Amino acid sequence: MSYLNPSEFVGKMIDAGEAKVFMSTRDTVIRAYMAGAILALAAAFAVTISVQTGSALVGALLFPVGFCMLYLLGFDLLTGVFTLVPLAWIDRRPGVTMKGVLRNWALVFVGNFAGALTVALMMAVILTFAFTVEPNDVGQRLGEIGAARTVGYAEHGAAGMLTLFLRGVLCNWMVSTGVVAAMISTSVSGKVIGMWMPILVFFYMGFEHSIVNMFLFPSGLMLGGDFSIADYLLWNEFPTVVGNLVGGLTFVGLTLYATHARTGTGRTRPVHETVRPAEVVAR
Repeated sequence: MSYLNPSEFVGKMIDAGEAKVFMSTRDTVIRAYMAGAILALAAAFAVTISVQTGSALVGALLFPVGFCMLYLLGFDLLTGVFTLVPLAWIDRRPGVTMKGVLRNWALVFVGNFAGALTVALMMAVILTFAFTVEPNDVGQRLGEIGAARTVGYAEHGAAGMLTLFLRGVLCNWMVSTGVVAAMISTSVSGKVIGMWMPILVFFYMGFEHSIVNMFLFPSGLMLGGDFSIADYLLWNEFPTVVGNLVGGLTFVGLTLYATHARTGTGRTRPVHETVRPAEVVAR
C-alpha cells in the first residue's frame, strides 16, 4: 500500500475541491445522484442485515461497502464537498469564488436527495409488494428509525436539537476522515481500508448523516412511520446538514489545511497541472 505524506494528500484535497467548483452542472448532478442512490442502497443493506441477524454491529461492519463503491466510481456526496470544496477558495485558487462553492453544494444536495429518494421509493415498493401488503420486518424497522430520530429528538426540545446537531458534527468528522484517508493511499486496497474504519464508527455510533437520512426518512414515511415531512425536515435533515458542514469543514478540512498545506496564498499549482483525471474523484 503506497502512502502519501500529509502535505501531499492535503494538496490533493485542495485540487479535488477546485475541480468540483469548475465541474459542469450535468456532471455534478449525475455524480451526486449516483452517490445518493448507492449510499441509500448501502443503508438499506445494513438495516436488512441488522434486522435479520439481530446485530447492529454486523450491519455497521458491512455498511461501508457502499461508501467505498461510490468513492472508487468517482461520485460526490454532500458531506465530502462540504470539506473539500471550500479549501480551494481558502487557498485562493484562481477563479474559485464563494458563489462557485455554494453552487456546488446546492447541486450536490439536489442530486444526492434525488438519488436517495429514488432508492427509498424502490425499497418501499419491494418491501410491501407495491403497497399491497403490510411492510415486512425490515420495512417496519425503517419506520421505527424515522420516528425515533425525529419525534424522539423533538420530545427533548432544545436539548434534542443540540444532540441532533452534535451527532451531525461527529458524523462528518468521521465521514470526511474517510474521504481523506482514501487519499493517503494510491492503491485500491489501501483506499478501501482507509475509508472502512471511520465509516464503520459513524454508522455504528448512530451519528446523523444527511444523505443516509435522505433515504431512511422518506422510506420510513412511505412505510408507515409515525412522523411527518415537517418532523423530518425540522427535526433531522436541516440540523443534520448544518452539523455535517461544521464537522467536516472544521475538524477535517480546516485542521489539515492549517497544519499541512504548503501554501495559503493560492501559489499551489493549478488543478490541471497537478491532478490527472483519474485522481479527481468524488467524495
